[in-house]
Amino acid sequence: MPSPQQARAQASAITSGKTDPEAEVSPTSRLRALFDGPHLSPGQRRIAQYLIEHITEAAFLSITDLADRVGVSQPSVTRFAAAVGFSGYPALRERLQSIALGTLSPGPVPAEVHRSNELQAAVEAEIENLENLRRDFADPDRVIDVGRQLSQSTPLTILGLRISASLAEYFAYAARRVHPDVRLVTRGGSVAYDALLQSREAGGTWVLAFSMPRHAHETLTAVRVARSAGLKVALITDLALGPVADGADVTFATGTGSRLVFDSYAAPGVMAAALLQAMTDAGPERTQARLEEYEQIAEQHQFFLRE
Repeated sequence: MPSPQQARAQASAITSGKTDPEAEVSPTSRLRALFDGPHLSPGQRRIAQYLIEHITEAAFLSITDLADRVGVSQPSVTRFAAAVGFSGYPALRERLQSIALGTLSPGPVPAEVHRSNELQAAVEAEIENLENLRRDFADPDRVIDVGRQLSQSTPLTILGLRISASLAEYFAYAARRVHPDVRLVTRGGSVAYDALLQSREAGGTWVLAFSMPRHAHETLTAVRVARSAGLKVALITDLALGPVADGADVTFATGTGSRLVFDSYAAPGVMAAALLQAMTDAGPERTQARLEEYEQIAEQHQFFLRE
């Protein structure tokens, strides 16, 4: 009889293709796609990030108000509009408004929403992040493809520095159940360089990196070292904009909760779990064999309490 984890691995395999051809793409994903192509200057990235984080309000700002909110000049906003393919700010604002109107609730906002306290507001923001991720998952093919390639990389290196280390540790812990050689890197500098170079010399082809705000210089450097060594980089981060995302081969951008003193990571956690699922689906025979072997060892040494 399969263990609960083996049964879950069999039952939760990801189905390729869009589940709903009419599925709505999340507003944040539409904005990331709009801004992700051009090479933006640091100031232009600040404008893009502000628009992504405040779309329902920012789409209706004048050029003067937007410049003041971001802390840039009006000509900078005009140049930003041109950089992302528009004739000027009015044309860009028209597109932003069409996206923003899709995010607004068609009905009145319940009174209890206005009465929410800070903790409830933080949960509501995370629910919105998860809802955006749900929309992104309407077409899971990219997750399936990257999960397959991560599964085939032996060794597979997982990178997470500073506050991103917790997500990297979670992923590495779970990935070791279904992958024969997972290497976790949570220290930067020369330690990270050595680990990345050794992984490539041992035959590794991919690194999965986590970069949560505030984004560390050492994460950017490690991503560049990995690429220069011949490793491909998949990145889970909060925005598909910025130098770390620019350095990755593929980026999965998910919102983080920023309503409390320290960020919360509901959506990145689900994104990580989805990639783990895709890895298990990529090699079902290996997955089942490794899970069975682990269950036998766990039972022999009584790793866990009986539930």
